[in-house]
Amino acid sequence: QVQLVEPGGGLVQAGGPLRLSCAASGRTFSSYGSVGWFRQAPGKEREFVAAICWSGNWRYYVDSVKGRFTISRDNAKSTVFLQMNSLKPEDTAVYYCAADPSGRYSVSDYYHARAYDYWGQGTQVTVSS
Repeated sequence: QVQLVEPGGGLVQAGGPLRLSCAASGRTFSSYGSVGWFRQAPGKEREFVAAICWSGNWRYYVDSVKGRFTISRDNAKSTVFLQMNSLKPEDTAVYYCAADPSGRYSVSDYYHARAYDYWGQGTQVTVSS
């Protein structure tokens, strides 16, 4: 079992920054394991935001956040971060981190929620205009 805890959400003005964190515990990650961030806005489906391999060899972003968001990890602390800059009102959503410690899927699978076995409780991010 893996527990994921996500402090860091909140209210921020458009154009401002916010950093989310996702602390994992309970199981050792394979170097091929992955942690992803997804978000769900009211009335919309959950969408992929970013993902990173535990070894740091790759990281991917949805087009709408490229150049504004950065995903990173601190393996010593078993924590993954999502630094969000130049936030827009359309970034408002509940953000979830998700993990697959095994790394059993191909890289392209990690764009999809089905590749992740463990999910955090979600944290609200609200961007005011």
